[in-house]
Amino acid sequence: MDPKWIIHRYLDKQRTALLAKLDGLDERAVRWPMTRTGTNLLGLVKHVASIELDYFGKVFNRPSNIQLPWLADDAETNADMWATAEESREDIVALYQRAAVHADATIEALTLDSPGRVPWWWPLERQQVTLQQIMVHVAVEIARHAGHADIVRELIDGAAGDNDGNLPDQTAQEWATYRVQLEEAAVQAAQRAELGDPSQPTTPH
Repeated sequence: MDPKWIIHRYLDKQRTALLAKLDGLDERAVRWPMTRTGTNLLGLVKHVASIELDYFGKVFNRPSNIQLPWLADDAETNADMWATAEESREDIVALYQRAAVHADATIEALTLDSPGRVPWWWPLERQQVTLQQIMVHVAVEIARHAGHADIVRELIDGAAGDNDGNLPDQTAQEWATYRVQLEEAAVQAAQRAELGDPSQPTTPH
């Protein structure tokens, strides 16, 4: 089996997983910051689109000519992590899809050992890369953000998991019972630690 095809398959699966987290939500919900640091679903999609355009464009001297003003030197901090009121959901999703098409063209055109350069990586000796390294790097990066999106979506409306059956099929009551079980285990473990239970690991001094 072709190693490039295998890596590409995993990369594309994570793209699909992230985008699916927008399904069924209104404009407010896809943009709403759900963490102290402002993590939101549409911002994650915008960020990943930007990542793909840079890593499969600039790194291999295959620019997309798609302007990303939120990555300019004078852009606001974290401008790639959220969508302004003027940036429509449709525009961000379209950008995400265009970024994937451009990335796929680069992947198709090059071999796994094709050289590239990541000018924003330091120290300098890290900057020389191959397509294989960047494919793995981006797949891991997207997977990380797809995981963020999993949690954010669950916080929004309780929807969790994906269509691959990666979560047990339980009712709301069964999940509530499971959560209570975890809470009780956490409390008991904390109590044992406070009592100096020898079964608890200790930190060497």
